[in-house]
Amino acid sequence: MRDLGVGFGYLLKGQRWMARHRRSYGFGLLPGLITLVLYAAALTVLALWGESAVGWATPFADDWPSPWPGLFRGLLTAVLFALGLLLAVVTFTAVTLLIGQPFYESLSERVDRDVSADGTAPESGLPLWRELWISGRDSLRILVRAALWGLLLFGLGFLPFVGQTVVPVIGFLVTGFFLTEELAAVALQRRGVALRARLKLLRSRKLLVWGFGTPLGLAFLVPFVAVFLMPGAVAGATLLARDLLGEETDGTALSEPTESREDV
Repeated sequence: MRDLGVGFGYLLKGQRWMARHRRSYGFGLLPGLITLVLYAAALTVLALWGESAVGWATPFADDWPSPWPGLFRGLLTAVLFALGLLLAVVTFTAVTLLIGQPFYESLSERVDRDVSADGTAPESGLPLWRELWISGRDSLRILVRAALWGLLLFGLGFLPFVGQTVVPVIGFLVTGFFLTEELAAVALQRRGVALRARLKLLRSRKLLVWGFGTPLGLAFLVPFVAVFLMPGAVAGATLLARDLLGEETDGTALSEPTESREDV
């Protein structure tokens, strides 16, 4: 259980690190703002036309006695929107990281240099186009996994009691896991850790991952919060990645109240 607190601690440390590097914070908001606009438009379309889509997909309910067609379709519409919201939370990070890849890569490197004992950071040595290709490819693979989980939870949501209690909890744990993977991938990919190895690494410390990603996933449900937390979340995930790989971290760099030497 200790890992839960450690994971949450990395989330807070990442936000504190970002607060001490304010010159980069404004630029770091741009990818999140762009993604937020795109996702808000998609969810608005789903909210406006979701009921019509459900009605089109369930013609067999037309002959049911009242009020069962309305109740059934209303429930499906609510579940459809909840599924869309879940996928939006899971994929928001991937899309934002893809849009803001150059900045977040630079940010993660700065965190590594700031907290490492020798002031250095691992570098991938790959050209930007190659990093973008790998990031996009891996994000698509994660999206497929998240979608499969979403469909499974969607189906389980119809089970009495379990669908209203256990399934939402599992949903947030799944969201937290995939959020952490996407964020930590910035630092781990730079170290040459492939997707399969990343997933194995994260599964070996599930409590640590859930402690970091699940509270973040809950926070991301609040409008606009994801935009403001993303830069600090990348910083915190870099610290978490160092923990997963057993790399030594200079604790004094995280507790200093002033700007680092790169910001003065």
